[in-house]
Amino acid sequence: MNTIISPVKSEERSKLGIKSGDTVKVHQKVIERGKTRIQIFEGLVISVKHGSEAGGTFTVRTTLSGIGVEKTFPLYTPLIEKIEIVKRSKVRRSKLYFIREKAAKAVRRQLRNARIMNISTDDFAEKETQEKAEESDSDTNANEESVSEEVSEKTSEETVKDSEKENPETSDKKETVKDSESKEEKVSE
Repeated sequence: MNTIISPVKSEERSKLGIKSGDTVKVHQKVIERGKTRIQIFEGLVISVKHGSEAGGTFTVRTTLSGIGVEKTFPLYTPLIEKIEIVKRSKVRRSKLYFIREKAAKAVRRQLRNARIMNISTDDFAEKETQEKAEESDSDTNANEESVSEEVSEKTSEETVKDSEKENPETSDKKETVKDSESKEEKVSE
């Protein structure tokens, strides 16, 4: 008898029965600088080749940041820790390569719609300047309130000075009090 020792539970993976049209999460081990981490790649299975044989592979497609990404995984590789089937869809083809064209058409359609809308970076710059102007208006209103408070304080000080000008006798008395205090300080030293 020949016994095959493998780190992969091959019976579980063959029973999984991945088909095209399935949405799967592939938990893949990634080795970087001596450390191992698990990266999850979720997408649509667009093809399965060689079924559940020893060399079986499946291709998963997803869109990341608006770019279509496809990865082909060997079914029995030890670098795959776990495969989860998230959703199973009924499809009429065994290979879903036409999805690539569909995605490209959808992107082109979005680009066409964007051209029709006539949006440019200048429009966004104008909106930003308008927002900044509105913010500065609210800041100036707040500043005007604080300035009005300062002005009211100054006016009260000015009224005291004006009253001193009108009554020179009171201002002379204040000066003489200050002079006498300064003389006392000099004497005490």
